[in-house]
Amino acid sequence: MTAALQGDFPPPGGWTVDDLDRLPDDGRHELLDGNLIVSPSPTRLHQSIAGRLMAALDETCPADLDVTQGVEVRLSRTRAFIPDVLVTELDAASRNPSHYRPHEVMLVVEIVSEGSRSIDRVLKPALYAEADIPYFWRIETESGIVVHAHRLDPAKRVYVEQARMTDGVLVPEPWEIDIPLARITPRSR
Repeated sequence: MTAALQGDFPPPGGWTVDDLDRLPDDGRHELLDGNLIVSPSPTRLHQSIAGRLMAALDETCPADLDVTQGVEVRLSRTRAFIPDVLVTELDAASRNPSHYRPHEVMLVVEIVSEGSRSIDRVLKPALYAEADIPYFWRIETESGIVVHAHRLDPAKRVYVEQARMTDGVLVPEPWEIDIPLARITPRSR
């Protein structure tokens, strides 16, 4: 047990990103207004979609951007989330960071899991929009794969749905993307 987790209560004033730096680097610890959120281990379906999407995006990604997965985005001193897939500025990625600032992030993708429905559908989009991240995608898996692509309305600081896609990902922004659904669908029998 690390010093950051000793005791039954959060540190005075709540958890901060400094406390996250002292926790195990397992990709499961996030912060919401000083409250520590520990996500359960992702499922095989979740991880397969994330890996396949990352590879597909990387194939057509412009040279000034970078595609990765599971790297923390620090929205503030007391808010930090770990998107399933994200696209960042290449300059920021070149420093091999353990976390990004919102202005370095172009697109975040959250794949909804049973234990993260409300957080991925409501909370994270609202806070990513408040942090001015230009694009947000949500991938649902309850009834097949459905990709919801959103673009930030900068005046209102909310996301507006660009497309709801069930056959693949076809959007003109943040760059022209055309990914057939089969490309991100995990193998099955």
